[in-house]
Amino acid sequence: MKVITIEEHVAFEEMQQYIPLEYLKNKQTSSAATMHQAKLEDIVDARLKSMDDSGISMQVLSVENMDIQLIKNPVQAIFYAQKYNDLLAEKIKDYPTRFAAFAHLPLVDPQAAAIELERTVTKYGFKGVMLRGTTNDLFLDTPHFAPLLAMAERLNVPIYIHPGIPPQSVLDAYYSNVGELKGIAETIACWGWGWHTETAIHVLRLLYAGIFDKYPKLNIVVGHMGEMLPFMWERSNRGFTPGFGGENKRTLKETFSEQLYITTSGFFSMPPLQLALDTIGIDHIIFSIDYPFSDNKIGMDFFHSLQLPKDDLEKLAFLNAEKLLGL
Repeated sequence: MKVITIEEHVAFEEMQQYIPLEYLKNKQTSSAATMHQAKLEDIVDARLKSMDDSGISMQVLSVENMDIQLIKNPVQAIFYAQKYNDLLAEKIKDYPTRFAAFAHLPLVDPQAAAIELERTVTKYGFKGVMLRGTTNDLFLDTPHFAPLLAMAERLNVPIYIHPGIPPQSVLDAYYSNVGELKGIAETIACWGWGWHTETAIHVLRLLYAGIFDKYPKLNIVVGHMGEMLPFMWERSNRGFTPGFGGENKRTLKETFSEQLYITTSGFFSMPPLQLALDTIGIDHIIFSIDYPFSDNKIGMDFFHSLQLPKDDLEKLAFLNAEKLLGL
């Protein structure tokens, strides 16, 4: 069976030369990214072999790091984003059936980000945008991001909201002074818990601010089996009832069942998948790995263990991805 995975990451060290020196002092790199840098660099050697060995037909690639958010000067950020997108397009151009990509955007300037999204979609066939966390501590419901939201809706491409390193004020308030063990703050703040809840809050803010109603054809994607949203499905649905203070005109269930997609990235056990199936439903779940932070073989072993109807397996494996991304 064909398998398309859409939260698979790259990062190219050669792009460091385009970050102005005054911003490099603020660079934050996760220990996981450092550990996997060689695999993040690679496109067609170890990556492609791993895909072939495990039975993955296509990966949709996205830039792993948050370096572009270091660059506060819009002109420099635009240049950096264009260079990154051009480089990614060049690296995958000879493998159109194996790789697609999400754009890397200069969100410090939302109008420029919208223009760059349009350029990458029309010139290179990119399938949307992946952004990471907040930009200058701002969420997408902030009005000045409207040009990007409108452009994504017009182009009929999704916005994939991936977790990012939390703002310093959040790190200080929640994740400091937690012991002497190396890496424990990062684990709590990021992949072990914190940034998943922050991504869920990001989506709930979009709902509460009425963004889904203002852009009714806009699709949002989140990974990691829904970033805890399926677990809170019933309680949050009661809390976000229209007329309870938010701008949303539809319930959480109505909205998310139409405009939110989730991926399985990094989650390879049945209980969270069953919860996702029972809440958001099979039509809005896309199988993904989170390569190289998760192992292709482990992910595919989980996929092959699933006792789902063939039609549902096909939706999970490739049909939902093809429909959402126009593959």
